[in-house]
Formats: sequence, structure tokens, C-alpha cells
Amino acid sequence: MKRIIICAVIMAVLAAAMELFGAESTENGQPSQKTEKTLLIEGSTTVGPIADAFTEVFNKTYPDVKITVTKNGSGNGAAALVDSRCDIAMLSRFMKPEEFKSAVDKGSMPVAHVIAMDGVCIIVHPSNTVTELTTSKIREIYFGKIKNWKELGGPDMPIVVISRDTSSGTYETFDHFVMKKEKMAGGVEYVNSNPQIHTRVKTTQGAIGYVGVGFLDADVKGLKVDGVMPSKETIASGVYSLSRPLFLFTNGYPALGSVTYKFCTFYLTEKGQEIIEAKGFVPVTHY
Repeated sequence: MKRIIICAVIMAVLAAAMELFGAESTENGQPSQKTEKTLLIEGSTTVGPIADAFTEVFNKTYPDVKITVTKNGSGNGAAALVDSRCDIAMLSRFMKPEEFKSAVDKGSMPVAHVIAMDGVCIIVHPSNTVTELTTSKIREIYFGKIKNWKELGGPDMPIVVISRDTSSGTYETFDHFVMKKEKMAGGVEYVNSNPQIHTRVKTTQGAIGYVGVGFLDADVKGLKVDGVMPSKETIASGVYSLSRPLFLFTNGYPALGSVTYKFCTFYLTEKGQEIIEAKGFVPVTHY
């Protein structure tokens, strides 16, 4: 987490510098703006609900701009930005060094915009009597060493282990903080999105899974991790151990005044903060 925050700060400093000096100028010294007809956004299913809500606002403000949001995972979003197939990539983790290198090799310069904070939450079926787990116990479940809830003080019921797919930023976060980059057991079931893992857990009594905090609701039960319940307060303060920033990435800093620029900085407005909070995430602003 410390490394991610340091990288994010560096990218923010670079972005600020590009904001001050990077805009193209016309003959009268004013920034030139290219008229945008489309805005292609791709990536994280965690960041997706925020982007969808931002898009609803922008569709009313900029009706001539067609905005498309594709939610297919952070890895796919990064690849789309690297290959110039999208204008904005949604990532629920920082861009990997190899992704960044690939972008630079192709003449791009990825710039990060931290739009919100999130926590990877461990969820079970509401009927499950287990209320908390340690990180080590969660790891043992995903290793296949703990196979029944009775081993954890719960009901005598086999554990159905659900994970996000490996192209997911949520998976990357869980893999880093919980699994310590070690391989999960062969019987783990992989799904492609937060809504899918949410549905699988709420309909399966023995299931365990993990989702972004914005997907916690009455249909699933969030567990304490190492004695801390995920909440806006514990995530914002970093007390919850599975906290993380959420990103939008662009190729260079967007031209000032462009729709891309306004979309990527919308989180700084009161309306943007309101949307982020309404979606269950933690804003980085406080109005």
C-alpha cells in the first residue's frame, strides 16, 4: 500500500506539472481544445459504477459526446489504454511496471487520477454465523487448508470459495495483501465481476468471496478482518488492512477544459463526491 501511495503521489505531481505546462497553445496564447465526439472508458468493474454515474451527468451536460463505459477488469482497461483503444482506463489498482513500460514503448505516458478510496471486503451468506476472520485464516481457506465452516466456529457446512478472475484489480489487491502472491487451491471458483461474485455469495449458503466496499449490502454479510470492520472511516484512515485507492488513467494529462479533463476531475466537485458516497465508496474530498 505504501508503494502504491508513493507512486500515486509521484504521478499526481507529474500530472500537475503537465497541467501547468503541457497544454498546446494557439497563436493568441490560449490553450487549444480538440472537439471530442466520443469518450471511451474501459476497465475495472469496481470503478465501473462510479464511471456509469458520472456518465449519466455528462450525458445531460454534453449531449453531443457519446460516452461508452466498458466494465471488463483492470487488466483489460490497462491494455486498452496501452493500445490506444480507450481514452480513460479504470483501474482498481496501480498500473503495473510492465504495463507502464509497454505504454511508454508505444509512445504513451499514463497519468493516474485517484478518484476514490475502496476496501476489499470479505463477504459470506447472511445466514452464516461467522462474523470475523484473520488474514491468515482467509489465506488458509483460499489455499484449501480449511474446508468447512465448523473449523472456524461456524455451521457444519462445506466452504464454497469464490474469487475474482486474474485480470481483475480486486484480485490483484487480494492476491497481494491476503495470498502474498501464492497460488490459490485448484477448487476455487473464478467469476468475472463484482456483481457476479455478489450474486454467487448471496445465493450460496456456504460461500465466501470478496468485493469492493460499494457492493456491500443486506444481501451479503461483510466480515471483520483482523478485528476491523470495513467502513468509510476505517478505509479512509487506512486502519482496514485491505484498503486501496481507485484510479482513472489517461494517456498524458488531459487537455485543460476538454471533456476528458472534466470527467477525470469530476470527483473533485461536490456532485462528484456525492456520487462516490452514494455508490458506497470513500471520496478523497470533503465538502
